[in-house]
Amino acid sequence: MANYGTIFVLFLIAAMIALILWTLASVLGPKAPNPRKERPFECGNPPLGPVVRRVSVKFYIVALLFIVFDIETVFLYPWAVIFSELGWLGFWTMVTFVAILGLGLVYVWKKGALDWA
Repeated sequence: MANYGTIFVLFLIAAMIALILWTLASVLGPKAPNPRKERPFECGNPPLGPVVRRVSVKFYIVALLFIVFDIETVFLYPWAVIFSELGWLGFWTMVTFVAILGLGLVYVWKKGALDWA
């Protein structure tokens, strides 16, 4: 339990630092609003079209799928490092894991979630 107390104190100190810095920036920071500063800014150019644009849901779906299949490599790397120590059980466990992810990829592909058109 003592280890959790140390972690709690660390989070408490981090929260206090964040609160102090936010308060100092709010109180001491420069406040000189003008219309030019309030305009939207886009890579050094005035924005083209409406300021708020809707992003396609497909963008989010592809992003989530990328994260899921990117996390796969996070699990594959440590497995590859200790592959010789795991034996056949470790091998077949990872084959099962990759097969399930492969089935998920085929399912997503067949549903058309990766098509932009």
